[in-house]
Amino acid sequence: MQSFRLWAFWRRMQYGAGYLTFVAAVICSVYYVFYWSPPSCFDTNQNGNEIGVDCGGACTRICAFTVTPPKVLWAQSFEIQPGQYNAVGYIDNSNIKAGTPSITYQFTLFDEAGAVITERTGTTVLPPESSYPVFEGRIQTGDRIPVKTTLTLTPSDMWLPSDLGRAQFRTVDLKLVEADARPKLNVKIENTALQEAQQVEVVATIFDASGNPLTASQTFVDIFPGREQQDIVFTWPTPIAKTIRSCVVPTDIAMAIDLSGSMNNDGKNPPEPVTSVLGAASNFVSKLQKDDRVSVVTFATKASLVTQLTQDTTLAAGVIKRLTISPAEETGNTNIGDSLILAKGELNSTRHNLDARKVVVLLTDGLATAPGDDPEAYARAQAALLKSDGVTVYAIGLGAGVNMDFLRGIATTPQLAFVAPNTSTLGSIYDAITGAICEDGAARIDVIGKTRSTFDPLR
Repeated sequence: MQSFRLWAFWRRMQYGAGYLTFVAAVICSVYYVFYWSPPSCFDTNQNGNEIGVDCGGACTRICAFTVTPPKVLWAQSFEIQPGQYNAVGYIDNSNIKAGTPSITYQFTLFDEAGAVITERTGTTVLPPESSYPVFEGRIQTGDRIPVKTTLTLTPSDMWLPSDLGRAQFRTVDLKLVEADARPKLNVKIENTALQEAQQVEVVATIFDASGNPLTASQTFVDIFPGREQQDIVFTWPTPIAKTIRSCVVPTDIAMAIDLSGSMNNDGKNPPEPVTSVLGAASNFVSKLQKDDRVSVVTFATKASLVTQLTQDTTLAAGVIKRLTISPAEETGNTNIGDSLILAKGELNSTRHNLDARKVVVLLTDGLATAPGDDPEAYARAQAALLKSDGVTVYAIGLGAGVNMDFLRGIATTPQLAFVAPNTSTLGSIYDAITGAICEDGAARIDVIGKTRSTFDPLR
């Protein structure tokens, strides 16, 4: 009897175990069919052979904690027209074959008092192993002038591998035209990769010979086939010739030379200081670049346009050397204002090269004495019109009788007004002006493209 009970107990245990096994199998089957998914790179869990959540191991995404954070190298804003600025900054990504298709940035523009004028936020792509520009255009500042611009980055958690960096897009040719009108930078650029690139952002930044950024512009290429070249154009709404002091931009110069009677008071054979003045001015003109143009304006009681703008600098230099003071001007006046009017008219004539910057170099040994009751105010008003037209004005005062405060007001900035105690210093002054107009070394123009299609697809 007891063995029968023991057998029945074990029988019930087997039935129970079988039932529980069946129920467990059903539950597991339901879970497997409806709820279970294998470890993947998109399940927000660290499983499989990942070294972080959905990153590393077999996952395409690179773990953010394994990369070197990108660094902002510099940021600056440039006036495009009154109350409107473009901002550009360079970001360095030192990671080899690791970049991010989306990193958030913020430009902040500050006024002279350190107060925030405006902020601009966006996202950009950051390919690997180089420095890349970030650009924001048409930033409105009203009547406030930004004196400081900062660029800050929000850390990205999306880092992907890529074999393509800055070398993917190569500049084949470029030419800056109409720099003093509506500037255009014509660029031929090549996609060196085999694969097509989409939505390529291209930023052009112009630097001076010392590496200081001067201005920037941006354009986009929707479809860029692999191993092909495309012509793209960067534009600016207002002239940039005055901004770029490299010799890559030619110069149109109006030489305004004082031929009033006082210019021969130091000697009659030869007349001085006029002989030395004309020799120094002639030498200055003879050293101009091959694409530069020069005109000659003289002034005494009245102003005269002696030579229209010409590329024949040898001719203009000879004309300057042969200038003489009219005997009628021995007791005449000094009309600086009218000479500036003639210079402005010639620099805005059809003879002006739209690729060139505009410059006036004025030399006088006296005071403005004509026309009217306040000739200095008249000259300052004409100089203001010149400067508002984008003309850079240099002023040279010769001798002890010059009102340098007046000439500093005539010049574009006080630093562009020079005092020459005697004619022996004119050569070095003209050399300084030559260097200021066309600085040593060529400007650098960076044209850099980047695209999100650079990166490996997620898996």
